[in-house]
Amino acid sequence: MTAAADKSGNRNAAGALRVGTVIDERFLEHKTGHGHPEHPRRLAEIHRMMESTFKDRLSVIRAEPATVEQVEMVHTPGHVRRILKTAEQRISSMAPDTQVSARTYMAAWLAAGACIRGVDMLMAPSVDAFFALVRPPGHHALADKAGGFCIFNNIAIAARHAMKTHGLRRILVVDWDIHHGNGINDLFYNDNKVYYYSTHDPGLYPYSGYVTETGEGEGLGYTMNIGLVREMTDDDMIRLYEQTLRPAIKGYDPEMIMVAAGFDAHADDPVGKSAFSENLYGRITRGIIEWSEKPGGTRPPLFFALEGGYDPRALTRSVASVFEALCKPGKIETPEASKASETPPDHVAPLIRTVIDTHLPYGIISP
Repeated sequence: MTAAADKSGNRNAAGALRVGTVIDERFLEHKTGHGHPEHPRRLAEIHRMMESTFKDRLSVIRAEPATVEQVEMVHTPGHVRRILKTAEQRISSMAPDTQVSARTYMAAWLAAGACIRGVDMLMAPSVDAFFALVRPPGHHALADKAGGFCIFNNIAIAARHAMKTHGLRRILVVDWDIHHGNGINDLFYNDNKVYYYSTHDPGLYPYSGYVTETGEGEGLGYTMNIGLVREMTDDDMIRLYEQTLRPAIKGYDPEMIMVAAGFDAHADDPVGKSAFSENLYGRITRGIIEWSEKPGGTRPPLFFALEGGYDPRALTRSVASVFEALCKPGKIETPEASKASETPPDHVAPLIRTVIDTHLPYGIISP
């Protein structure tokens, strides 16, 4: 796969973004055991789709492992040692739900390294958007603990790298995985250099991420947690994002936008309990592109990292929807005009109002 882009600007002649990704078979060497939801088939099916659908539209790299120093920007030395020690066992358990194999440590190092490399490509800038197709996922990993299928917190490591190496001071993390990214939440809860925006089902693992959890200290007001209602539709989510994420983007003015791209809110997902379609993810992606555009057509670089999504076919269709939105940007598909003029359904309007009322006092967003 090659880039189909003009490096003189942030779009090629057809208006598309320059998009990069990482494809590496070594991520499949992370074995979780028979019947585990986070299995290699998830990524193998995505690889097949990428080869058949996006073959000549992307810049593709092979992963390189992160360094110990890079991983320890987020994780404790003790946690790093525990992960390395798993290489001595055919199968190990890092948490009741997080099984690993002898090659998991390498997949985890490669996942973190691929995310770091993606940030470097964005800052070069040789691409405008980068989607790290990695596993194991990362948004549940804490500084000293694995869990929720996650080993290293890939996005947190990439964000720390962007701050330390490239001097960024305002990074917006959008987490649309149906499970709250408690790792990202906790790692940056006191930090105003990362604005964490999460939509999730608080009735699912890790049972956190309530609207009142908004940050502490210097990070007060820089965490926006939104607990979803399971009856919500694609259109409901677009209304929610337009009225909460859009003002966060405008008010925070991020220098980079990172997306914890989990797809387990899909209706076919065996773990999540929501009913969204794969089209939702492309619509939100187009929204992020549109809402972050500044006068003159510039926008912050966009970084995506794969998180959850446990039905391989639904996951693959959802990932394809994001890539299609990146490769062929356009206006976000909003709810039909006849519906948009109506008051949002009762389970959405109160949620939006609660979120806005909670965050207005911090002075970052405007009504």
